[in-house]
Amino acid sequence: MKYRKLGRSGPEVSEIALGSWLTFAGGIQKEQARATLEAAFDAGITLFDTANMYGRGAAEQAWGEMLSQHSRESYVLATKVWGPMSETDSGLSAPQIAKQIDGSLRRLRTDYVDLYQAHRFDTSVPIEETIEALLLVVRQGKARYLGFSEWTPEQIRAAVDIAGPDVFVSSQPQYSMLWRAPEAEVFDVCTAAGIHQIVWSPMAQGLLTGKYLPGKPLPADSRFAHQEMNAFQDIVWSDQALEAVQRLVPVAEQAGLSMPQLALAWALRRDELAAVIIGASRPEQVHSNAAAAGVHLSDETLQQIESALGDVPVTGPRLAMYAEEGVLHR
Repeated sequence: MKYRKLGRSGPEVSEIALGSWLTFAGGIQKEQARATLEAAFDAGITLFDTANMYGRGAAEQAWGEMLSQHSRESYVLATKVWGPMSETDSGLSAPQIAKQIDGSLRRLRTDYVDLYQAHRFDTSVPIEETIEALLLVVRQGKARYLGFSEWTPEQIRAAVDIAGPDVFVSSQPQYSMLWRAPEAEVFDVCTAAGIHQIVWSPMAQGLLTGKYLPGKPLPADSRFAHQEMNAFQDIVWSDQALEAVQRLVPVAEQAGLSMPQLALAWALRRDELAAVIIGASRPEQVHSNAAAAGVHLSDETLQQIESALGDVPVTGPRLAMYAEEGVLHR
């Protein structure tokens, strides 16, 4: 495993992070989940990312039980706030943040989280109120550092202006070969503020594994067969993309990598990244994905990737639209 600094002032984290959205929120059996988590420790993974809304607390509760078997200093724990926990509990108002951090800590069985992230931006609350409430969480010792996910460049600049330097250390955007929107501006804005990226969906929710074939039905047990994936399909899914991914298979083979390893190494080629989040559900997936840490892709391989992708659209306005409308509850 390789490790990178998170922000100018944040902790050192593993290049590969383990996420918990569909898996630890009840998508896999408890013993399988425990084995997957233990495999992450075996592989040297230190960054574990979750959110209060994953299974409405189920993922945090599962991790609280499993992580309690490990020394608190042996891992970096990140969770998020914003998404709906009930019909009345959601958003980034001061009362909600105060309530939700306590709920997260209780489920996670810890006194603090290393990274507390605003899961999305809340346009219904003044940003000053949100930032001050998050800063209070830090002052109270309930979180060490702050982050955000899918915020616009303007929102990021405003947050840093209010909070000051070295408090926000992370940004969590969607980023992969098939979705490169953060390259346009978010990466540069964050770099100027000393903020690093922890990217989600580096394998395009599994599309870049190569298991989805053009003209074939979705495997019943696949991630894209999950109902919650409908919004993501509209972002990266197309026959054109599926065909391009199949052209990537020999590129990965020539590089001596699996398709997931190629996708992860491609994302990690950027110095702006601190880590990529994987959503493994089996121990062998964890170990295979972890092997992407430290992999250097040659210029020839990078050129072959671009040639294979051809004219597949890799960015656009749709993600911002979904985030604003609250459709992307990831």
